[in-house]
Amino acid sequence: MSPKWRRAAAVSVSVTCLLACEGNPTAPQTIDVTPTPGLEGFPAELDALRVQLHIPGMSAAIAKDGEIVWATGFGFANVETGRVASSETPFHLASLTKPFAATVLMQLVEEGLVELDHLVSQYGVTFSGSTNVTVRHLLTHTSDGVPGSGYRYNGNRFGYLDQVIQSASGRSFADLLVERLLNPLGTQNTAPNPKKRADFALTGLDRNEFLARMAAGYEVKGTEIVSREHPDYFGSSAGLVASAEDMAGFSLAIDEGHFLEPNTWSDVFTPATSSSGETLPYGLGWFIQEYEGAALQWHYGYWTTNSSLIVRAPEKGLTFVVLANTQTLSSPYGLGADENVMRSAVARLFVEAFVLGNDPLPTGG
Repeated sequence: MSPKWRRAAAVSVSVTCLLACEGNPTAPQTIDVTPTPGLEGFPAELDALRVQLHIPGMSAAIAKDGEIVWATGFGFANVETGRVASSETPFHLASLTKPFAATVLMQLVEEGLVELDHLVSQYGVTFSGSTNVTVRHLLTHTSDGVPGSGYRYNGNRFGYLDQVIQSASGRSFADLLVERLLNPLGTQNTAPNPKKRADFALTGLDRNEFLARMAAGYEVKGTEIVSREHPDYFGSSAGLVASAEDMAGFSLAIDEGHFLEPNTWSDVFTPATSSSGETLPYGLGWFIQEYEGAALQWHYGYWTTNSSLIVRAPEKGLTFVVLANTQTLSSPYGLGADENVMRSAVARLFVEAFVLGNDPLPTGG
């Protein structure tokens, strides 16, 4: 029998929209978030978790052996307008931006413009009281305390890689991201945060049309969900917006060896080690984990109005992507501190069924 967290649940969540409502501009409008009808198997179980986690809209995709085999949306990308989520809906990724930034940075390493073990001060980055921080320390979340002594997830520190990239290449992270990753991928639903107009304009996409398709932002407060503006940040640490299909496409490009040399990709997915020789849970822009003999490469995103997850199982040729328009896909699980993706009920659903198990993959969408 499936465990309780895998059962479809007929529950609903009260959603409060802090927008003017017809007839009474000060009264909140209540909307029920309920399971999507007609789903069976894995999609139904995933949708039940969406409802339990108070997520109005969510998109997901699975890739297997070089192609996207299943991709779909659940619920509403925009509750107020009734616009449904699809696998092409752009969602804020939050920290799922980091694997993209790490790829760009490692391209500069291959070109000899950045040395991972050079002090960040050589690239104009300084920290009060920390004089021995290297690029590698920022990239592996080992810059806190005595640099290199241990892992501590720090998105703010990771964001200083913007300055490393700019100093080394003379170009912004956004500029290199669009030219070197997004354009070759041919993405139409991925871009820097549209609130950063100059960065977004590098894509050549129509900003108003893109905004009209994006998932709106919501914040869970207790048992209510309130409408809230997305953050306006964009940089190497967070702020990229993408669809589940585009995110899966990025993972497929990694599988096919694009963007970096094979030995560089090997370095990216090798766990960092501390100065005392301890194996750490993070590589170069990715969490690295073994669970019951299965190698997992993963990352999560978490901000006030959005959350995200990617799980790669390279030995099985599998990738799983889930994007949400509240924080609760990630916030209950403490993934950055615990470094264990299996704390996530959403990750467990996928890993136990398809990585450790032999359940048939969903198809279509």
